[in-house]
Amino acid sequence: MRGSEVNPLSEDLWLEAARLQPPDTAKGVIAQAARHIPTSVRIWIKAADLETEAKAKRRVFRKALEHIPNSVRLWKAAVEIENPEDAKILLSRAVECCNTSVELWLALARLETYENARKVLNKARENIPTDRQIWTTAAKLEEANGNNHMVEKIIDRAMTSLSANGVEINRDQWLQEAMEAEKAGAIKCCQAIVKAVISAGIDEEDRKQTWIDDADNCAKEGAFECARAVYTFALAEFPSKKSIWLRAAYFEKNHGTRESLEAILQKAVAHCPKSEVLWLMGAKSKWMAGDVPAARGILSLAFQANPNSEDIWLAAVKLESENSEYERARRLLAKARASAPTPRVMMKSAKLEWALDNLEAALSLLEDAVKVFPDFAKLWMMKGQIEEQKKLLDRAVETYNGGLKKCPNSIPLWLLLSSLEERQNLLTKSRSVLERGRLKNPKNATLWLAAIRIEIRAGLKDMANTLMARALQECPNAGELWAEAIFLEARPQRKTKSVDALKKCEHDPHVLLAVSKLFWSERKIQKCRDWFNRTIKIDPDFGDSWAYYYKFELQHGTEQQQKELLERCVVAEPKHGEEWCRVSKDIANWCLKTDEVLRAVVKVLPTPI
Repeated sequence: MRGSEVNPLSEDLWLEAARLQPPDTAKGVIAQAARHIPTSVRIWIKAADLETEAKAKRRVFRKALEHIPNSVRLWKAAVEIENPEDAKILLSRAVECCNTSVELWLALARLETYENARKVLNKARENIPTDRQIWTTAAKLEEANGNNHMVEKIIDRAMTSLSANGVEINRDQWLQEAMEAEKAGAIKCCQAIVKAVISAGIDEEDRKQTWIDDADNCAKEGAFECARAVYTFALAEFPSKKSIWLRAAYFEKNHGTRESLEAILQKAVAHCPKSEVLWLMGAKSKWMAGDVPAARGILSLAFQANPNSEDIWLAAVKLESENSEYERARRLLAKARASAPTPRVMMKSAKLEWALDNLEAALSLLEDAVKVFPDFAKLWMMKGQIEEQKKLLDRAVETYNGGLKKCPNSIPLWLLLSSLEERQNLLTKSRSVLERGRLKNPKNATLWLAAIRIEIRAGLKDMANTLMARALQECPNAGELWAEAIFLEARPQRKTKSVDALKKCEHDPHVLLAVSKLFWSERKIQKCRDWFNRTIKIDPDFGDSWAYYYKFELQHGTEQQQKELLERCVVAEPKHGEEWCRVSKDIANWCLKTDEVLRAVVKVLPTPI
């Protein structure tokens, strides 16, 4: 108090003096302060804070505004404690006193009726011709009152007026404004802003890439309407660019509805009829929705645009065979073999016959196929597997050897031959097949792993460990080898081995899966779940991690967790993984959907111990 007597114009001293006093005395101190420094906003605000009744607070603010009529902070504080009608009156006075405060103008516009709000915003523009927020508020106001035709006009006028008043049109700020408009539910306003600023300040040659980046950024921020508006504009500028159509289609697939996806694909194929992938996406969308005739219709149009396209032939075959229209599928394949006899068409033809148990027909097709396409390894593999199924084991060995002469780099062929020899108890032969395979394909982790597993199955653990050491020397960063090495160790050493594995292959799904299984075997439930999530995040296409995770949830999770995981797996549509492919590639399971494959894999998986 002595300090404030000596320095009666020090705002800080008065405020500190008031803070140290009990509330009743503090009021007196602040009243004195206000007499000495009537233009201090902070002192008047403190005076209002010390009052407990709204009426008294109002009185303080009125007095304060008599002394400092141009303080935006005081006007805002005064308005906050008023009811809407009185607030409107106060704000009308406030904008007269502080006619350059955008906040006060906008607050007044929000409280007014539509007609009056328009007048307020027009006045605001006259007083502050350089602020974009007033323009966007005007556009949102028109949209909220159903005048959509006015929105674009206002935004265009904003650009012209702001530029004329020397304001730089900052693209990033305006795009942010568009996202804010979308969050506020003003979709037309956000679209108009995007359309108006999307080309601002971009070089001709950078347009396509910049717009793609803009759309990605909007999608990341959750501003899907903004992203959609960017794509719409980009496609109008580049109607024949397949890459933009594809991105727009994937965007709709992930964030839109089935209808919006099909609408964009329809436009896409009209502009890019030679793009097979766009036709196939359209057909798949119809088929997934259960509309098989529409999917057929799309594929027949696709045929007209791309008469010899292998992908479109095979998509049509898949559609018919998965809907049990086998005769139609056969006819399509026969036509395809006549007009576009590619190795894949031959393979799918044989696969259909094999799946329908017409083994003779399948073999006959494959015999012709390997003569025409001897370097397509899958044909040899299928031929050998069918011969194995028919118990013609010598012929199967012959086929695999014939295939390896033509395709020495096909790892699955080496594995099939080795596995067949092992099943006939010809361990030495099986080992030598893999040895030959490694000579032809050095540094191949899969062949090393197969050799190690032969020794494990034969009960020769020392031999397996020796091979593992050699394998890791040759392939030090192979995740599948490290994953196996962890479980080759005795239980106490596994943790140490897993640390080594993670140092070498930090982001390898095989290693992450092995660590997840390790926590599972130690009953560390939450840690195990966290690691499983990391595994499927790092490689959603790796089916084994989904299967083990689902088995884990079936044992330790709730029904809700199991259901969620199953849905996520169906969306990810995994295609790879040793255990996964063993089930999904089995000809008996050729019609299984992703969720059915998952359940089938789970049944054969062991629980980690």
